Formats: sequence, C-alpha cells, structure tokens
Amino acid sequence: MPKTPGPAGAPDVRVPRFVGLMAMDARETAARHGVRLTAPDRPDFHDLVLDYVVRQYPPPDAEIPRGAVVTVWFDAGPQEGGGGAGVREPRCPAPPGGGLRRELDEPGQPEVGVVGGT
Repeated sequence: MPKTPGPAGAPDVRVPRFVGLMAMDARETAARHGVRLTAPDRPDFHDLVLDYVVRQYPPPDAEIPRGAVVTVWFDAGPQEGGGGAGVREPRCPAPPGGGLRRELDEPGQPEVGVVGGT
C-alpha cells in the first residue's frame, strides 16, 4: 500500500526512537530517517555529543511528513545542578531521642515457662 503524501507532498516517515540515544547518535538517526531534530532545552544542540535524550515528541512510530521536526529533551548535565538528590532540609519535628529500645511485654501478660516440678 503506498504511503499517503503529507501536506508538502513528501511521503510520511515513521519517527524513530530517540530516547536513550546520545545527542550525536540521535542526529545521525534523524538524518537516516529523514526527520529534523530540535532541542528547546539546549540551544547548543548541534555541538552536543554525550548528553542522552530523555524525552521526545512525537512519540516513536508516529507517522510524520519527511523533513518534519521532532523535538527532543536531554538529561541535566553535572554542571546544571539537576542532581536529583531531593530536598535536604531538617525535618520538623525531629524524631524522638533515646535510641533503640527493646520491645517490652504488655503489662499483665503471663510469663511463658514450665510450671510444676517432678
């Protein structure tokens, strides 16, 4: 079955999966599949080499016209302060002091043992 031409008359292509690829590999894959890439979070996208794609739109296997733009986003680099360590603030109220305590029997609980003699 022939592909339906897109609005510009170019045949549709399937969007490849870019997530997980390094920037350099993503650019090469885009060129092989006939799509263009843009990265709104990286104005220096064409100079990137080692950053990894973490999100893309349109999703993989979507049909788009040849030459259409696919948007990709990259992970935060070590100099960008992302880190993912979460918030490091003191918790209030603080946990009670005293360290570890052994579990005590409930009051009035009978002791288990051998009763009676021989």
